[in-house]
Amino acid sequence: MSDSIRLSVIIAAYNEERTIGRVIDRVRAVPLDLEIIAVNDGSSDRTGTVIDRLRAEQKIAVALHHARNRGKGAAIRTGIESASGDVIVVQDADLEYDPREYLRLLAPIARGEADAVYGSRFLGGDHRVLYYWHSVGNKLLTLLSNVFSNLNLTDMETGYKMIRAPLLKSLTLTSDRFGIEPEITARLAQAKARVWEIGVSYSGRTYSEGKKIGWRDGAAAIWHILRFNLFPPRRRSVAIETGHAPAPRPLAEQRPGELGRV
Repeated sequence: MSDSIRLSVIIAAYNEERTIGRVIDRVRAVPLDLEIIAVNDGSSDRTGTVIDRLRAEQKIAVALHHARNRGKGAAIRTGIESASGDVIVVQDADLEYDPREYLRLLAPIARGEADAVYGSRFLGGDHRVLYYWHSVGNKLLTLLSNVFSNLNLTDMETGYKMIRAPLLKSLTLTSDRFGIEPEITARLAQAKARVWEIGVSYSGRTYSEGKKIGWRDGAAAIWHILRFNLFPPRRRSVAIETGHAPAPRPLAEQRPGELGRV
């Protein structure tokens, strides 16, 4: 069934010239019908140049550029608007998450049992041993999110969220930075989506290797969890269609895109 599903992969990149090419090679190696959308979020290094070269080499379907750095959430929202696949997943531009996990994440959606699948770093997958307090912080934020969303997640902050495209496009998303993670989770809960979790491998980076999220983002996440769960959007999301995998669709024309390029 997954053979008939087109997966849009949104790669949000900020100053990732050293890794984005390798990430895209890993994504392209996955045996699925893929639409790769790379969003350069106003990088000050050569990330945008690398993305344009990969587009010219037809290694990605869509290349998008923000004129200034707006944050991960803004880059993801830009990618969602351009996605034409049946299912959407976000892929970080570093090497922390392994695209080979796509097949496992897609399975519950392909079977018609899930609307969204989270790749949990805390369900037994292979992982690099790094910061203890980061894991504590992630678990506390997940607990707080669960209290308000009534979802029994183990990793709300995971970067691997795979969601049926019609549902994701219907959600009201406004976050520009890392608040996009609790916002997506809150909106899925409010839409009564069927959410699954699957353990994934994780090779986290150190700060010297380019990790960007810090304690201020963790503190801000508490506000985002309260805000998005206590104040649902005025516009209701589209109804969830249960029991059916996404129908096959013809490949959309692949062409480059550009936002705010100067």
